[in-house]
Amino acid sequence: MQEIIHAVKVSGGLMIVMAVVLLIALIVIIERLYVLKKVLAQGKDIHNKLRQVPYQDIAGLQGLASTKEDTLQGHLISTAVASRGETSEEMELHLEEEIMAASPKISRGLWVLDTTVTIAPLLGLFGTIIGMIEAFSVITGPGSTAQVTGGISDALYSTGSGLFVAIIAVYFVNYFSNLTRDIFHQLELIKLVLINRVHGKGVGVTEVAPRTLRAGMGG
Repeated sequence: MQEIIHAVKVSGGLMIVMAVVLLIALIVIIERLYVLKKVLAQGKDIHNKLRQVPYQDIAGLQGLASTKEDTLQGHLISTAVASRGETSEEMELHLEEEIMAASPKISRGLWVLDTTVTIAPLLGLFGTIIGMIEAFSVITGPGSTAQVTGGISDALYSTGSGLFVAIIAVYFVNYFSNLTRDIFHQLELIKLVLINRVHGKGVGVTEVAPRTLRAGMGG
């Protein structure tokens, strides 16, 4: 405990600021990890169920949307049913609008981690500079060389802490970047499935089989 108090004093109190930055980053990490994983799992389930809906079965889409109305993907299905338009191009524009509107909700709070990656090492370096100024001030006084080197060693704790916080933040910045990319890819895939289900007719097995049979007999 005394070592922690000493490190805080040497860094000019910046170690406390570093602890607050780490706490905020951890809160954002836990919240985004829960939300994004949940959205991705819901999208996977909805996509699988959506592919089982027959072509041009609007009632089936409405039923699926009603059971998933509290999800982002369920809202996308409701939008497809309510504003499907006369052509697939019109419907695609409506769905693109909803996906773009959902973008801030998906990436909410991630700027905090981006800022932490930048500011944590700078705070650590600033704390180290304050500590080194304090250490070198011993030279003008009755202190010894050992006190100077000891002061520099203590000041480096601040730099190490800043790098530690930044490493944690940069890992989750990249991790959440991959998660958000997967979510948007999933939304685009669901958009295409919805367009096909509403405006597509599909190809049934009974339609293909006679052609295949005639082709085989002709050969």
